[in-house]
Amino acid sequence: MANRKREVYKPKPMTEGKRNLIQGLLQEYDIQSADDIQEALKDLLSGTIQDMLETEMDNHLGYDRYERSSEPNYRNGTKPKTVRSKYGEFEVDVPQDRQSSFEPQVLPKRQKDISSIDDKIISMYAKGMTTRQISETIEDIYGFEVSEGMVSDITDKLLPRIEEWQNRPLSAVYPIVFIDAVHFSVRDDGVIRKLAAYVVLGINEDGMKEVLSIVVGENESSKYWLSVLNSLKNRGVQDILILCSDGLTGIKDAISAAFPKTEQQRCIVHMVRNTLKYVANKDMKAFAKDLKTIYTAADEEAARKQLKTVTEKWSGQYPSAMNRWHDNWDAISPIFKFSKEVRTAFYTTNAIESLNSCYRRLNKQRSVFPSSQALMKALYLGTFEIAKKWTMPIRNWGKIRGELEIMYPERMSI
Repeated sequence: MANRKREVYKPKPMTEGKRNLIQGLLQEYDIQSADDIQEALKDLLSGTIQDMLETEMDNHLGYDRYERSSEPNYRNGTKPKTVRSKYGEFEVDVPQDRQSSFEPQVLPKRQKDISSIDDKIISMYAKGMTTRQISETIEDIYGFEVSEGMVSDITDKLLPRIEEWQNRPLSAVYPIVFIDAVHFSVRDDGVIRKLAAYVVLGINEDGMKEVLSIVVGENESSKYWLSVLNSLKNRGVQDILILCSDGLTGIKDAISAAFPKTEQQRCIVHMVRNTLKYVANKDMKAFAKDLKTIYTAADEEAARKQLKTVTEKWSGQYPSAMNRWHDNWDAISPIFKFSKEVRTAFYTTNAIESLNSCYRRLNKQRSVFPSSQALMKALYLGTFEIAKKWTMPIRNWGKIRGELEIMYPERMSI
């Protein structure tokens, strides 16, 4: 996938007028450093806004500040207002009128921030910074205080967008859907609990990745997963060809109820990891090599033979290690109908691992989330950060789609 090139500002050609302006600034403000430039710009900005406010009042009243007029409305002093900008805080005197009908445009009533600080705060939140870290960073960079409460209030503006995103219409068909979980520590009524964020990632008919839903904090069960899958149906999903997941409790029965034609594919990477939990370090490399002979076999019959061979080889040392493979064979075997190149699109979690790594970075910044709502905001923003990079179909999509159309005729397009 191509990375977006960062835009860099290119100065416009130097003109004689700009040179004279710069020389005037150097003399007026005795500029010696970059900090001096910042202070000069802040002073110029505040002065410019002050003059614009005065001009707006002149236009509103219909006469200049020192002219006499018989109009019933007239100037009625000023009111100080502290303004936040990207150059720091400054104060302006907002003109008032007798009838209180003046509505300034350059600095509207109740607006005290012209720094686009909301966007900056949301961007920092998306990168995993805590409200305290954001507050401290804003103060360090811009020189004014932003309380942790204000940071929370600003990010709370995302909640309607999150709800809208979670309920947006989806495509009719998703050839492949992954469901995986990332765990986070969340404070709930003063008690820290581990909550799972279940991520539903779809590969659409064009081979593009798309996060369909994120669900936080519920217990796994057939009823729970049925509600998740029914939510996808209610948003327009009519068919899923293959659904890939780990051994989520109740997921098999839920898939059968919601999407009867869908094949469940167990994630082989998770199968291997769970098997090797029972294996001593000295045997892991050899055991993993033997497991690979199963899921890379030419067909299901050959895979069954390899399963038997591997089980017999290691059962003496690790009698329970291969039980999971035998118990879940019906959810492992669908891959064998495809070519080896195409299998990797379903049985690994490559498509979702990059997404999960983005979510896990949130854990590095926040050891504990203050609420499940705060976790959801961070996940939503993190999703949009990584989705910016999804500009190309998944690898070998043309070949994958071709085999899917043969294996599932008349289901790729409803």
